[in-house]
Amino acid sequence: MERKLLHTPEGVRDLYGTECENKLLLQNRMHQVLKLYGYRDIQMPSFEYFDMFNKERGSVASKNMFKFFDREGNTLVLRPDMTPQVARCAAKYFENDELPIKLCYLGNTFVNKSSYQGRLKETTQLGCELIGDSSVTADAEMLAMMIESLLTAGLKEFQVEVGQVAYFKGLVKEAGIDSDTEEELRLLIQKKNFFGVEELARECGLSDEIREALFMLPQLFGSADKLDEAKGYVHNDTSLQAIEHLKQVYELLKVYGYEDYVSFDLGMLSELTYYTGIIFRAVTYEVGEPVANGGRYDELICQYGKPAASIGFSINVDFVLLALNRQKITLPANRLPLMLLYREDEAADAVKLAAYYRKSGISVGMFPFSEGKTKQDYEELALHGGYEAVIRSDKATLEKAGIV
Repeated sequence: MERKLLHTPEGVRDLYGTECENKLLLQNRMHQVLKLYGYRDIQMPSFEYFDMFNKERGSVASKNMFKFFDREGNTLVLRPDMTPQVARCAAKYFENDELPIKLCYLGNTFVNKSSYQGRLKETTQLGCELIGDSSVTADAEMLAMMIESLLTAGLKEFQVEVGQVAYFKGLVKEAGIDSDTEEELRLLIQKKNFFGVEELARECGLSDEIREALFMLPQLFGSADKLDEAKGYVHNDTSLQAIEHLKQVYELLKVYGYEDYVSFDLGMLSELTYYTGIIFRAVTYEVGEPVANGGRYDELICQYGKPAASIGFSINVDFVLLALNRQKITLPANRLPLMLLYREDEAADAVKLAAYYRKSGISVGMFPFSEGKTKQDYEELALHGGYEAVIRSDKATLEKAGIV
């Protein structure tokens, strides 16, 4: 039992030393990008009522949530997703705002998926939401911010895959498919199961034209040229407008200078069913899951009483850190603290000396000098403990600092 106390549960971990410092550095650098675009911080609770994330909200499946009860018997949930929380806050605190609302956040999310070895169930999400703006400009800004954040983090080789839920929705409406069949079809397309899509379309008695469009959907990924190809498979206004929308977003991304990081995937459909328009995810090698996800969810905030077009994204900070480590990309190191050794009768002078360094922005850790150790012993301890150098609170050092 005592041995078990030293270990964390499956899916969570401790962070310390350089790895912890790198994560904090990453968070701060990417967060600064969001601030430069005019987004304001918001903090939300780590748990909410279950209804906040239930099936009607389009969040993660109930079986993947960490649920518990309060004293009154209410079912509570550790948040698996922060977007519904932002939607709630927007409806509650910004109901009468006339300008679009720009919010950013940083916090941990908890998803209880069946895990393979090493998969995290608690991860840190950095994200932002733009509420009250349905424009192409807003969509392009979101993509640009995500790309810029990942570049600022130090990633060099990544791709942002962009899709459009409305393209799929238009096809479904044109085909006259019911909601259950739509969900089954969505899962098949999401898994790029070409033959499963073909078989389901045949079972539903769909026209050859619709069957071809659905069969091709998982294959419509690649450069911007795929948009024209996708346009040729549909005739309904919803799907055609979705393609035109993506073209306009792409033109704006050229202005940002980020078009080389973008590809298109019309078969990309998220498990988060609240997405209604453009969706996107950032992928990089050495990491098996997207390091960032986002999209437009124009109908979600209506459920909280505030009709508003909305779009946002979140970056999984832990996945970005993992990608940097596996791709051998080193972050600029912060200056390590100094180790200040002092004898008990030197404590007052040592405090003054430490204060002198700290006022200059230099970190200092104070340690009492043990008579059984030499300065060389402490230099070895400092090397392994993450300290830059060892200094003594002796007369020469104090005089140099102007303390005596």
